[in-house]
Amino acid sequence: MKYCSHCGSPVELRLPPDDNRHRHVCTACGEIHYENPKLIVGAVPVWQDKILLCRRAIEPRHGLWTLPAGFMENGETTAEAAARETLEEANARVAVGELYTLYNLPHINQVHLLFRAELLDLDFSPGAESLEVRLFAEDEIPWDTLAFRPVRFTLQHYFADRKLGEFRFRTGDLAASGQHA
Repeated sequence: MKYCSHCGSPVELRLPPDDNRHRHVCTACGEIHYENPKLIVGAVPVWQDKILLCRRAIEPRHGLWTLPAGFMENGETTAEAAARETLEEANARVAVGELYTLYNLPHINQVHLLFRAELLDLDFSPGAESLEVRLFAEDEIPWDTLAFRPVRFTLQHYFADRKLGEFRFRTGDLAASGQHA
């Protein structure tokens, strides 16, 4: 950040009073610009015994498979974000259920929230950010070409919980590794 979004003057990194980290502070008006983690919100869209996955048409991880998810927008709830991302990436309508997984990725300043969801119909197709969308049974999941670790862990938990007949909320902290998120 080089300029204040409030008045347009230059900013500099400073430790504001009573704070514990450096922030971009406007040299003219004193506005403190906080940078906070981004929320990545999505769904685990289910139809009978299958999960809807999207093959990414964008970076990062172009060509790999993922659950429909993306950055939460201002003015929406997390459940609304999950439904919107599913519609944008897979042209699929879902009934969003309970929050299922939450993964903290502090090394990239993200928090991933994935909801269980039911597909409302089989009318889906690739959105602008997807090369293809497809329903997968458990034994068809493309494990070797999943784009992100939170998706892998969410799917592993989902299938394990489904076998037990009981879904429970999962959370975890994912440290940096050689893989993407």
